[in-house]
Amino acid sequence: MSANQLALWYLVASVLFILALKGLSSPVAARRGNLFGMIGMAIAVLVTLAITKKVAFILIAAVIGGMIGAFVARRVQMTQMPQLVAAMHSLVGMAAVLIAVAVVNNPAAFGEHDPLPGGSRFELFIGSFVGAITFSGSVIAFGKLAGLGKMFRLFSSAPVVYKGQHPLNLILAIVMIGFGVAFFLAEGKAWTPFLVMLAIAFALGVLIIIPIGGADMPVVISMLNSYSGWAAAGIGFSLNNSMLIIAGSLVGSSGAILSYIMCKAMNRSFISVIMGGFGAAEGAAAAGSADKTVRSGSAEDASFLLANAESVVIVPGYGLAVARAQHAVKEMAQKLIAKGVNVRYAIHPVAGRMPGHMNVLLAEAEVPYDQVFEMEDINGELGTTDVVLVLGANDVVNPLAHEKGSPIYGMPIIEAHKARTVLVNKRSMAAGYAGLDNPLFYMDKTMMVFGDAKKVVEDLVKALE
Repeated sequence: MSANQLALWYLVASVLFILALKGLSSPVAARRGNLFGMIGMAIAVLVTLAITKKVAFILIAAVIGGMIGAFVARRVQMTQMPQLVAAMHSLVGMAAVLIAVAVVNNPAAFGEHDPLPGGSRFELFIGSFVGAITFSGSVIAFGKLAGLGKMFRLFSSAPVVYKGQHPLNLILAIVMIGFGVAFFLAEGKAWTPFLVMLAIAFALGVLIIIPIGGADMPVVISMLNSYSGWAAAGIGFSLNNSMLIIAGSLVGSSGAILSYIMCKAMNRSFISVIMGGFGAAEGAAAAGSADKTVRSGSAEDASFLLANAESVVIVPGYGLAVARAQHAVKEMAQKLIAKGVNVRYAIHPVAGRMPGHMNVLLAEAEVPYDQVFEMEDINGELGTTDVVLVLGANDVVNPLAHEKGSPIYGMPIIEAHKARTVLVNKRSMAAGYAGLDNPLFYMDKTMMVFGDAKKVVEDLVKALE
């Protein structure tokens, strides 16, 4: 294959990757975006294989990896998608590290001069330390999302903090860069500064993620996605592969933009996300709720309110995903629509454990896209909505976000408290990930329906018949 043909096919793949990102910006176009992305990646892989020696070994590894991936993907539940994404990010990071080690060990095998020139050393320095941080940070994120905190404290969903944490991280970062510079300036293999730099980078990945609580994991997932992209781009320079540079840069930049958007949605500092300097305890008890009165009701009571409403807005949260109640919710919505009720869904950008978690959940149940609205598009209509049904959500509907001095002040929320009637389904009165009590639960207009989301919604469906 000529250089011009290679450049042309890589250009086609790059355009398809850009179209994929464009498609993923909307639930309506997401399937098409995924298709573009898969076609683009298939082209990139096939073209790369066409210019690669020892294709047989690569194909054997690809078949084995593909079989493992297919097996894992078929067994993963929707609620486990966030930790699956974290695991995938860790593999990308480790791939970057292993490629860097291979290039340092045998530059000639990758078309590099031996000893490595300064430019190549710099590229390896950047790609390898970002890859190492991505790997270890993603492993910690996986453990937090998978609830492995009881087995190993570093995986605790609550922030793991200690005195002098940030100064230690800063010192380690400076030392890591120092050894990276030593590797850059050295002659020969320079294994010692290179391996020390990698060891510190692996440690930093752990230390940056452990102080982050479960409430902030959606931002962490998107940021690790960005890191994995930049790691791939850095290694692309070392391998002199333009396709890897382009694909990695697209992933890195889009992940960073998504992280920035989500930081705004959670009222977090973008810089503190990068530095691992935020986090809130998860699952804390609802402070001060013992002396407050809540109005609770049964599924039959809730179904009466829903059936006699003209408009209903459903707010899904992580509790809905845990209960796998999305199909039951769609059935309930269909019954309400058949009764002439205008039913819509309100999606908060950080509801769940990863970006777009609720969108994916509803898409799995084949909820029509025209019924699903983003927070900013539907908040203005909640004041005239008859009933808002909150299913397993907490912090994303907490009115404390509007009160100065609150830990979540300034965080955009779905303004369920403005509706004429609010129905809230939760297992208990426990606080959400932010550890804050929710005044919405004690309002006169609010009725709590306690129980597992799937069981409650199934009871609502029966009561609507």
